[in-house]
Amino acid sequence: MSQVMINRLSAMKTEVDALMSRLDIIGKNAQMEKLEAISAMSEFWNDRENAQKTMQEISKLRSQVAPWKALISRIHDALELSEVSDEDFIDDLTAEVDAITKEVEKMSLQAMFTHPYDSENAILAIHAGAGGTDSQDWAMMLERMYLRWTEQNGYKVDILERSDGEEAGIKSVMMSVQGLYAYGYLRSEQGVHRLVRLSPFDAANRRHTSFVKVELWPDIQTDINIEINEKDLRIDTYRASGAGGQNVQKNDTAVRITHLPTGLVVTCQNQRSQMQNRERALQILKARLFEMERLKQESQLATLKGENMNAEWGNQIRSYVLHPYQLVKDHRTDYEVGNSQAVLDGRLNDFMESYLRYQIERMNTLQN
Repeated sequence: MSQVMINRLSAMKTEVDALMSRLDIIGKNAQMEKLEAISAMSEFWNDRENAQKTMQEISKLRSQVAPWKALISRIHDALELSEVSDEDFIDDLTAEVDAITKEVEKMSLQAMFTHPYDSENAILAIHAGAGGTDSQDWAMMLERMYLRWTEQNGYKVDILERSDGEEAGIKSVMMSVQGLYAYGYLRSEQGVHRLVRLSPFDAANRRHTSFVKVELWPDIQTDINIEINEKDLRIDTYRASGAGGQNVQKNDTAVRITHLPTGLVVTCQNQRSQMQNRERALQILKARLFEMERLKQESQLATLKGENMNAEWGNQIRSYVLHPYQLVKDHRTDYEVGNSQAVLDGRLNDFMESYLRYQIERMNTLQN
């Protein structure tokens, strides 16, 4: 069998072993097995609340450990096969090594996640900016882009709240993206997205520029230590209306919560009852307050380090040009592609990887 093939597999094994060591996969596996042993005890479910938390922790650890164990097992199996001299195996082995190479690249990227909540689910919100129908149509284009991305990458999506535009598009949408590293991948998307195109809503067919803001929070439902005073909340109920969008259930009682000290507003309409919508909205509010505090601390650190952080949140991060040429460019990383339609069809992983590398370099600069 080809020595080149063996060398490729050996190099990947060395890389994966190093990544597993850095991520403490052995330690996480030991912790998972310890919790599994506890869950097997006869009295485990006597305290249902703690039992559920333990099961959630087991599930989280398993999702972090299992892919690495499976990957290193595939590499070992391929190495054993590569030692067989029978050339009948060469095609199968070549295909397997190519597949392993892609998986190693994917796992190596995930190993670069440094934020403590990168592995969590995410709450993504899209808000049309100034510009009327064009901006609302642009907001719906971005909604479709992210839904396509979630489909292509195996994530589950629930639409929590959606407000239709007056003529076309949407005014806003909030969605829960569920799956491992959803927050880590989508962190690249928060900020203002700019579209340049010939407006389909302009009778003169002139070029228009539209802006949409994307917000993101980790969807942490169990361990956010934030106390909210009921006196600081204004809670309104209303009937959900409109088409609702993809994956939305029909509801009778939607809830809007306003956090008076900060002015944050959270709405939820996809649960079955008003009480469930209220509880989910409070979870989202806690996540938003948590993220607000994190960004405040990060900004303070940047001030101490003498770095301007304004571009991190709320400013233009990416431009999508459909006319007079095709280009999508990220203004933080300078990464760009000429196939705008592919990006709008959900091909975002290259932008996400580029941003992740940019963030690691940036944080290294802050810490030095």
